[in-house]
Amino acid sequence: MPELQVVLVNPLYEGNVGSVARVMKNFGHTRLALIDPCPLRNEARAMASHAQDVLESARRVTLDEVVAESEVVVATTGEVAQSVCSPTRMPYFAPHELREMVADVEGTVSILFGRENCGLSNQELARAGIICTIPTSPIYPILNLSHAVGILCYELSQLERGTYALASPFEMESLFEHLDRFLDRVDHPLHKRAITLLLARRVLTRAMPTIREASTIHGLLRRTEQLLEASRPRNDDDASPPRGTR
Repeated sequence: MPELQVVLVNPLYEGNVGSVARVMKNFGHTRLALIDPCPLRNEARAMASHAQDVLESARRVTLDEVVAESEVVVATTGEVAQSVCSPTRMPYFAPHELREMVADVEGTVSILFGRENCGLSNQELARAGIICTIPTSPIYPILNLSHAVGILCYELSQLERGTYALASPFEMESLFEHLDRFLDRVDHPLHKRAITLLLARRVLTRAMPTIREASTIHGLLRRTEQLLEASRPRNDDDASPPRGTR
C-alpha cells in the first residue's frame, strides 16, 4: 500500500508549513519532509494547531534523499506545457488520475510542492517521474500551498492495498542506467540523450512496472546488445586462431 510523503521544497512562510501539517493530519497523513525550509517558530506551531506532532517530526532532507527513498516521485506544478515537445512539464495529470496511478505502489510516494512564489524549477521537475497539476479557474488560478496539499491528501486518502510489488527505486535506476548505455551502443545523438532519458523515465514510471517487467526490459536490451555485437564486422586480427594451431 502506498505511503504518502509530502515534501515542501524551500517553503517561504512558516504559517504555510504549519497549515500543511494540519491539513495532512486531517486526512490521516503524517510524513512531512522539508527541503531548505524557512525558520519555523511560533506561527508555524499556531497554524498547525493539533497537528504539531506532524510539524515537529518533519524531517530536513535533500532532493537526492527524497528520490533515493521513494518508489515514485510526483512533482506538482501550476504551469504546464502545451506540447509534448516540452517534456519537463508534460504530460501532466490531475489529482484524481494520480490516485489510480499509484494505487498499487508498495512503498513511499513522495509529492513535491514548490515555493509559494515560483514553484518548482525545471531541474527539480525533471527528478520526478509523474507531473501533477490541480485544475483551477483562470479567473484566479493560484492556490495557497496548504490548499494544494489538502487536495492531494484528500485524493490519496483511503487507497486500497495493492496486490503485487513494483520494481524498487534501485531496480528502476539500474534500468535507466542500462538504457543510457544502450543509447550509447546504438549511437543515439548526444544532443537528444537527456530528453530521451527523461521521456523514458516518465513513461516507465507511469507504467509502474513489476520486478518481472523491469527484468524483462533488461533482457530485451541485453539481447539486442548481443545481436549488435554479433553483427559487428570483425577484423582478421580479432579472429581467434583455430584449435590445435599455434
